[in-house]
Parts: sequence; structure tokens; C-alpha cells
Amino acid sequence: MDWTRLRVTVTGGAGFLGQVVCRKLAERGCTQIAVPRREDYDLTQESHVVRMYDDFKPDVVIHLAAEVGGIGANRDHPGRFFFANMAMGMHLIEHGRQREIKKFVQAGTVCAYPKHTPVPFREQELWNGYPEETNAPYGVAKKALFVMLDGYKREHGLNSTVLVPVNLYGPGDNFDLHTSHVIPALIRKCCDAVDLQNETITCWGTGSASREFLYVDDAAEGILAAAEQMDEPTPINLGTGSEIKIKQLVKLIAELAGFNGRIEWDATKPDGQPRRCLDIQRAEELLGWRAEVDLREGLKRTIEWYRAQDTVREVQYG
Repeated sequence: MDWTRLRVTVTGGAGFLGQVVCRKLAERGCTQIAVPRREDYDLTQESHVVRMYDDFKPDVVIHLAAEVGGIGANRDHPGRFFFANMAMGMHLIEHGRQREIKKFVQAGTVCAYPKHTPVPFREQELWNGYPEETNAPYGVAKKALFVMLDGYKREHGLNSTVLVPVNLYGPGDNFDLHTSHVIPALIRKCCDAVDLQNETITCWGTGSASREFLYVDDAAEGILAAAEQMDEPTPINLGTGSEIKIKQLVKLIAELAGFNGRIEWDATKPDGQPRRCLDIQRAEELLGWRAEVDLREGLKRTIEWYRAQDTVREVQYG
């Protein structure tokens, strides 16, 4: 794919992952990158999607925009998360098909996997059960778009690719304690505790669940590798292939952030899916892609970025 000749629209291009994807597109020589801003284009509304296509005339759409959050946000807004993610993808794919775009790139989510998927998660297991309940509306909406793209490839010849990344982290992440994922939330808790000289931090659940985490730059490289090499919506996992228990993760973040106090666990809060760890063989075979940044190094970079921000952080107590 010759990016220098293509008009590329990146939904969610102003967000955490999107900014890195746009930077890497520019590094590949792409000069026509359009990013629809939420205040200008509500992509859950079909008329706004039509106007976006009229304005940007993309050859390639990389769909990263999503309404997403941690366990608390998923629990509070299950209906909104299903509607918003389903509507955005559905309108973007249909009108991309009508415009005969060259390719549609769909970012999925590890939340699409069944709750008790055998570890490591293989792409063939995506439909063998229902997702973990707290994030099922988000996961099912994303997974339904995989089916839509498969149907559109067979009926309309629409070229597309589908990626299933694990939880992402890195500089530029969302550090809001209610809507963020586990790593930025823990980094903020530990750094704020150090700043305030607090002796304890409280973490959700029991810490027994395990997760896999992927550095944002590695994820962006995987997405663009798939855009360059894939024309069919074969789901492809993006991850490191290794997992860590949340208790161990908290201790590692506390160490790197310099927090030496007590870690308490609120077992009344949910742990979420018991384990998450991806099989990454398909990405290696089809894309020649592997993650390069290990967890300790990625966490160090993320903590350094968070502490370097000039904006005043609102410290939340309790």
C-alpha cells in the first residue's frame, strides 16, 4: 500500500491510539490524513457519517473511534456502549461500501472473547460463548461488525481487515479514575499517593485476575501492518502473548512509581474476566508482526510521561 497516494480518514485519530497511528502514517509518507472531531461529526448519526465522507473523500478508513471505559463505566452505561459502537461501525462500513473505498480497517477488542475462553485466546474461539458480563455490550457490538465486514466482503467485495488488540497502555492514555482502564488508573493512584504522602491505596477486586497489556506504539504498528497486507476480515490478535496477575501488576507499578505504602483490595468490586492472554501466532504468520516493548519498559515510559505533564491533576480522595 502506497500511503503517499492515499487519502486516509482515522476515526478516533485525536485519541490515545489514534494519535500514534496518525504519527506513524505520517512517518510512512501519508500527507492526506483526516481526523473527524466529535464536535463536528457525531458518527453515531448516519447524516454525520455521510457528511464526513463528503468532506474527506477517503480511500482508506481506519476506524478506531469507540465509546469505552473501565469496569465502572461499562457497568454504568451498557446500553450507550452497545448503541454507540454498533451505530458508528454500521454507518461507516455501509457508506464506505457505497463510496467504493479501497479498504476499511476495524479495531476490535479483547472484550469480544467469551468469558471462559481457553488461554491463550485463539481467534477461532471468538464465537464459542458469551463475553464477560460487565463489558459484554461493548464486546458484542464490536464483534458484530466483524460479521458485517465478512458479509460485505462476500457480497460487495469490500476489502477490510479486523484487529483484536488486548488492553493498551502508554503515554497519552486516559488517566480519569472512573473511565480509564487498569494501568492508567493504577499509575494515577500510585503517583497521587506519593505526591500526597498517603500510606495506602485501594484497588478494585481481589487482584487474582490476569491480564495482558500491549504498548500503544506496538498496537499502531500492528494495525498499519494489517492495513498494508490484509484484504479480508480475518480476525487477528494483537498482543504480547504473556499475562500478569493484577496483584503483580500493582506491585510493579508501585515500585516504578516509588510508592512504598500498603495496598488494600476492595473485594466487593468485580475482577472482570478471570484471565486474558492472546495467542499471537496468526499476527506473526500473516503480518510478520511482534510486539517490541516489554511491560516493565512500557510502564516506565508511561509513568515518566504522566509525571511530566504540565496540567494540574485533580487528585481524587477516598
